Amino acid sequence: MATLTATKVTPLSDGVLVRPRVREDKTVGGIFLPDTAKEKPQEGVVVAVGPGRRGTEGQRLPMEVHADEVVLYSKYAGTEITIEGVEHLLVKDSDILAVIG
Repeated sequence: MATLTATKVTPLSDGVLVRPRVREDKTVGGIFLPDTAKEKPQEGVVVAVGPGRRGTEGQRLPMEVHADEVVLYSKYAGTEITIEGVEHLLVKDSDILAVIG
């Protein structure tokens, strides 16, 4: 995955901009985890969505997610980008597995 730096991002087509949830520094049992032992988060908040991809007839297909929804996405999906010092992930609509809540 590439890491980019940007100030403002508007996803195109079926792109979705997600801000991953913060990783926990310790387990439920109270054990502190080093950075190398932490798993990548698979849950985040949708920041922005693209207009949707085009169907076979050229019409826009509506996006299934909307801004401010909490989503679960594929583990190795997307491109990591930094926007104003905050890590984000740019994924395709098809990489989002579920809406939480």
